[in-house]
Amino acid sequence: MTSTQVGTNPGDGNGASGEAPEEGYERGLGSRQVQMIAIGGAIGVGLFLGAGANIAKAGPSLILMYALAGVIVFFIMRALGELLLYRPVSGSFSEYAREFLGPFFGFVTGWTYWLMWVVTGMAELTAAAIYVHFWFPQIPQWVTALVFLVVLFVANLISVKIFGEIEFWFSMVKVTALIGMIVIGLGVVTFGFSQAGDAAAVSNIWAHDGIFPNGIGSSLMTLQGVMFAYLAVELVGVTAGESEDPEKTLPKAINTLPWRIIVFYVGALSVILMVVKWTEFEEGVSPFVAAFAKIGIPAGAAIINFVVLTAALSSCNSGMYSTGRMLRDLAANSEAPRILGKLSSTKTPALGITLSAALMGIGVILNYIVPEKAFGYVTSVATAAGIWTWLMILISHILYRRAVVAGRLPASSFPAPGGTVCSWIAVAFLLLVTVLIAIDPDSRISLYVGAGWAICLAVGWAILKSRNPHITTKSTPQDKQLQTTGRPRS
Repeated sequence: MTSTQVGTNPGDGNGASGEAPEEGYERGLGSRQVQMIAIGGAIGVGLFLGAGANIAKAGPSLILMYALAGVIVFFIMRALGELLLYRPVSGSFSEYAREFLGPFFGFVTGWTYWLMWVVTGMAELTAAAIYVHFWFPQIPQWVTALVFLVVLFVANLISVKIFGEIEFWFSMVKVTALIGMIVIGLGVVTFGFSQAGDAAAVSNIWAHDGIFPNGIGSSLMTLQGVMFAYLAVELVGVTAGESEDPEKTLPKAINTLPWRIIVFYVGALSVILMVVKWTEFEEGVSPFVAAFAKIGIPAGAAIINFVVLTAALSSCNSGMYSTGRMLRDLAANSEAPRILGKLSSTKTPALGITLSAALMGIGVILNYIVPEKAFGYVTSVATAAGIWTWLMILISHILYRRAVVAGRLPASSFPAPGGTVCSWIAVAFLLLVTVLIAIDPDSRISLYVGAGWAICLAVGWAILKSRNPHITTKSTPQDKQLQTTGRPRS
């Protein structure tokens, strides 16, 4: 279904700009919680653990890769922001794909985003198990992963207000710790205190075989891992259906993304590579833990290890939150069992959360079978799924802007700068990353999994069409309102 077939007239009330439909959820996420969820979502296992392997591959050029990818992610988020203020709903990505590309793409996007968070949850559980191994090497990784899975599952059955409060403080810990690490690192470089001594210097960024020690090709190959580090930034879109005032909170959360990238990614990695030569980093070891061990601050490495453990658990917790909401949106569109659309007494999609948590248990099995490979496997699959989601956001944005120009839809109150130009640039970049994934033998498995996933979705869609032919007919935002709550939108 093309953009000429979708959309509504500006005056008909379908998705008026900034209008937040009622979906049955509790609008319990305040501004400070949405802000911290947005900030904390960008600080997770991809930065704290995955950066170690990428530094070993690309050296100091990894800083540039994070900056480049950060610009693209900002383009994606501004495109999403424009769509969110056109029609803020919790199933945002699949809803926009469904509206602008057709029901099949909504079906694929919803289930693929769900898969992304399930495998991301596996990665976070793996990372958490590795962090605990720092203190208790005698405990098998799979045991720790299983314990964390159960604890987070129980926590996610609580009301959204408590979820938001937990995420607020999780994110506060991460943000405070990162700023502290940057300040201490700069102090070491500037004043030379600590065991690092004269070895810490700004020149470490270029003094050891240059900024691109292994060539530009090796640096580009790290982009897939870099993009994984940014995967959770779009989580703010999922909160749209439960935000108290989405028209104010969502733009603010999105517009703060550039400084988050500059401080927490570019800034933190720059300081770390000043303190420790890039040649001393290796896969499986957090660069932050390694840096504080080098500095020699008493208990510094243990403290940072606790912080990155918090980051992993926070991200996994957010993953359980988003998967439950995405399954409910799919159920509301008859694209998942309707039972998954039911809310518990605390207005949480408990059954969807339960199904997602059960499948995250596969990560526990991977930690048992191949603990040394588990993180790499799941990050590559999550990155491929994330790229699809981002592509759907960008393409939906391009089609939405065409509809606005043609007068078929109202303009959003939060237009993306540059119109669709930045969205096209981001699409080209994501296609480049996909090619890089195909070239890398270690990451190529994600494309094999993606092909298998595509076959499963195609079969599932064929079954749905045979049972319910009306599923191929695009519904309006008002129809969606009736499906979700049983009440028309006023």
